[in-house]
Amino acid sequence: MDANQIQTFKKQLEELKQQLLQSEEASKDDTKPVELDQQSIGRLSRMDAMQQQQMYQEQARRRKVQLQKVDGALRRIESEEFGECFVCGDDISLKRLQFDPTQTRCIECMESAD
Repeated sequence: MDANQIQTFKKQLEELKQQLLQSEEASKDDTKPVELDQQSIGRLSRMDAMQQQQMYQEQARRRKVQLQKVDGALRRIESEEFGECFVCGDDISLKRLQFDPTQTRCIECMESAD
């Protein structure tokens, strides 16, 4: 992989990280506890609010995992290990990295892990 391709991946990863951080900031209020005051909302509305809160919490968890993957990929770029399979050490295909630049395994190692 040449330096231009690596810089393209780095830019893409940094943009993705910014999007994830902005999304995290925008949804902070969505994961706050639901009030249990029956006077202000009915039981079904409260159940809907609690379900909605659980969905927001799961979205936040997924964002956190994705953010960790992006940070890992950026660290691999800095240490010049980006694009190398963690398992066998071979190069990860360019198409695979273009689809998801946070990948850490080549397709062969990924398939053998399943």
